[in-house]
Amino acid sequence: MIPESYSDVPWLTLITFLPLVGALLIVLRRATSREDEQHLVDQAARLVALWSTGIVFVFTMGIYFFLYDKDAAGFQLVERVGWLGYGIDYKMGVDGISVLFVVLTAFIMPVCILASWNSIKHRVADYMISFLVLETMIMGVFCALDLVLFYVFFEGSLIPMFLIIGVWGSKGERELFGRTIPNRVYAAFKFFLYTLLGSLFLLIALVYMYLEVGTTDIVALLQYDFAREAQTWLWLAFFASFAVKMPMWPVHTWLPDAHVQAPTAGSIVLAAILLKMGGYGFVRFSLPMFPEASVDFAPLVYTLSVIAIIYTSLVAFAQEDMKKLIAYSSVAHMGFVTMGLFTGTQQGIDGAMFQMLSHGFISGALFLCVGIVYDRMHTREIAAYGGLVTRMKWYAFFFLFFTMGNIGLPGISGFVGEILPLIGTFRVNTWVAALATLGMILSAGYGLRLYREVVFGEVRHEPVKSLADVTRREGGLLAILAALALYLGINPTPTLNVFSTGTDYVLTRLQPVTDLAESTTSADQIHIEPEAHQ
Repeated sequence: MIPESYSDVPWLTLITFLPLVGALLIVLRRATSREDEQHLVDQAARLVALWSTGIVFVFTMGIYFFLYDKDAAGFQLVERVGWLGYGIDYKMGVDGISVLFVVLTAFIMPVCILASWNSIKHRVADYMISFLVLETMIMGVFCALDLVLFYVFFEGSLIPMFLIIGVWGSKGERELFGRTIPNRVYAAFKFFLYTLLGSLFLLIALVYMYLEVGTTDIVALLQYDFAREAQTWLWLAFFASFAVKMPMWPVHTWLPDAHVQAPTAGSIVLAAILLKMGGYGFVRFSLPMFPEASVDFAPLVYTLSVIAIIYTSLVAFAQEDMKKLIAYSSVAHMGFVTMGLFTGTQQGIDGAMFQMLSHGFISGALFLCVGIVYDRMHTREIAAYGGLVTRMKWYAFFFLFFTMGNIGLPGISGFVGEILPLIGTFRVNTWVAALATLGMILSAGYGLRLYREVVFGEVRHEPVKSLADVTRREGGLLAILAALALYLGINPTPTLNVFSTGTDYVLTRLQPVTDLAESTTSADQIHIEPEAHQ
């Protein structure tokens, strides 16, 4: 049985829906203002969004440090009330798998608001409302303990992100089906359709599981033993949804377009949080609910992961757009996550979870670095820069730090997030681990090439000579992200211990299956050996 600890105060509901209160306040402020007060409305929207996300962060940190027991297994702070009936309830709770992603979400959202403080100049109120709604949806994904509730939040997150990309994305147009459309609209629809199509398979699987078990309670489903054949089809349905969200090769092509066209804060939240929903889905649902199918399909996941790590790293070499290069880098790093998760080992799974958390800080910071120079130069082309170190010394320092973290330099969190999945994979398949290690070498190549072209060398273009260094707001955000990445890199044990309280149950579900597979292989070898002697 999985322990469940209920709470008398609905803390998780509070931090999930509090951003909607901020969104409502922005709507009311705009509704009561005159047309000539647009500037005041925009400034009020910024302040309300910052205060709303800031309060959520304070509450979340209080819950994590004072209410959540980091040494206890099972679900804590559980809330449950009747909702749709017939075994479908509103149920919230967190455990070692989800609690740190709740903390990550609460931290990243104020960063996104501050990163957009001056760069967003039109429809500011709508922009802030979209981010507040997005925070509610993401919080709900990580807190939901009912599969229907999870699906509502999971799908609901598409809408505000679709608007953020499509309305406030970059300029530029393309020809499509004989019509000229903005690139941001193309990227937004591509993002929406890819993820929606994958999620339809999840919906079909959800209906089947409800008819089979009679409830959509995630805790009950985690302890239910589905038939082997049913596991196969259910695993494939869940895989279709979460593989697109990660994204895994070959369904990754929506991500570079979305990153390039999204505003800076959109890229930050996409890289830091939204991609993690796919990995979270694998470790929350696929591995413990369908252990036999997970073991059967592990070779497929290894193959796709290695292709993603090597292929997208090579593609990153060819990029001339800074955002697109970092986007392909994200696909490669998510390959380490999927590879580690399906090793069925403690190091692999905990390391994959750690990599998702680490990537949230490092990749988010890299996109912030791109956004800082984009706001000044209005171009992301690598060739437009060069010699930034002569004008932006603090920027050069932070960009170097996060580039090293992305490469996997020891002492920064990226190293821990890559070495542990590799150790777990090496215990299972030496060749997969060896090929994945090649990805670390390639990441050093394209990462250092990007840094050299942008920061070092002579100033090739006149506008670079007049660039100002990072502001206090920008430098403060980068310093906080750097401090967290450094802390996780030097002292990863507390974070890994929190993850292990949740992943231990995943391993207990996988262990009988892996033991049976190993014993079957050993028996086959024993049976073959006498024939060989004959």
